[in-house]
Amino acid sequence: MNAELTRRRALLALGGTAVAIASGCSSGRTTVRTHADGTFQASSGPASRTMQLDKSSFGTLPDGRAVTLFTFRNRHGAVLKVTNYGLIITELHMPDRAGTPGNVVLGFDNLPRYLQGHPFFGAIAGRVANRIGKGTFTIDGRTHQLAINNGPNHLHGGKAGFDKKLWTAHQESLNADEASVEFRYTSVDGEENYPGNLQVSVTYTLTQRNEVRIRYRATTDQATPINLTNHSYFNLAGRGTIHDHELQLWADRSTPVDAGLIPTGELAPVQGTALDFTTPHRIGERIEQTGLTPTGYDHNFVLNSGGKSLALAARVVEPASGRILEVLTDQPGIQLYTANFFPPAGFDCTGGVNFGRQGAFCLETQNFPDAVNKPHFPKSVWRPGETYDTTTVFRFSAK
Repeated sequence: MNAELTRRRALLALGGTAVAIASGCSSGRTTVRTHADGTFQASSGPASRTMQLDKSSFGTLPDGRAVTLFTFRNRHGAVLKVTNYGLIITELHMPDRAGTPGNVVLGFDNLPRYLQGHPFFGAIAGRVANRIGKGTFTIDGRTHQLAINNGPNHLHGGKAGFDKKLWTAHQESLNADEASVEFRYTSVDGEENYPGNLQVSVTYTLTQRNEVRIRYRATTDQATPINLTNHSYFNLAGRGTIHDHELQLWADRSTPVDAGLIPTGELAPVQGTALDFTTPHRIGERIEQTGLTPTGYDHNFVLNSGGKSLALAARVVEPASGRILEVLTDQPGIQLYTANFFPPAGFDCTGGVNFGRQGAFCLETQNFPDAVNKPHFPKSVWRPGETYDTTTVFRFSAK
């Protein structure tokens, strides 16, 4: 792309001060420095309240396409790193009770390691996140057979889902309070055997309040199921297991599953079971009592909010660091997964930290698994003229 066009695009997206900042100088609150390769560094706000957004190279795919990395920073030392390959959150640094930032997600610091394969670290899962029973569904009398990539079922969009796509950075936005990048991708009719051309937009935002906000939007030209989520693996201590993390879920019910982890259709109370997190419990307290093999949690919880508006869904406290994660969503469900299927050797992640089985947890905001085959589950199929629009917030603090 022409360097000057790239510069103009970045400047226009970053706040309407193109005349003053085109030469790399500062105009009041915003500074942008662009480079001939399309990368840039930008900051906004007074020195005591600066937000920063940088774009850098993250390597190339085997077919030669360039991959980029966006780095968001706020004045508290929070750092969010997102690559346009799979929209993966590669790193997320948040301060502990002493104010010292630390990485709280699992991932890698280079593209080749992601291309070797990984368990959806930090990626966007879709076109339909979670499982579809036997990989099949019927809409308007037409049956669609998807890839079978998880036992007898379809998982997270198939063999080449949204986690393996190169997304386009459509717009970058920056002000003194937050930094955002909107990414877009077109999933064509028949991709992974899903019907319809799907126009997808995902926006990542880091705020001065130590919030990571993710907004998902999509439209289609044919009826199709949609269920998008972020699959970040969290460890608020930055190492070890997550057994001592204390979890509370605003969910009185869950969706029981069969041996293949497909919901039976029942909505069952969690009271008195190993799934009862209506009051805070250590994740490791009953992790061997869930009935799954291998043991651990891999369960969808029915949120009390019903997915009607943005509401608190989960709260996790890590006692040693003092870090707290709160998850807010307007989705009806949340999947708790505790890395049960990690290999015995674990994964060597950024900084050389090894994470083994039950070394991380996921809180995947979502519609219920296999909702496309359960008419009494929440709406799962979108049609032309409708807009899929949902937001999740990961809010961090420490005490």
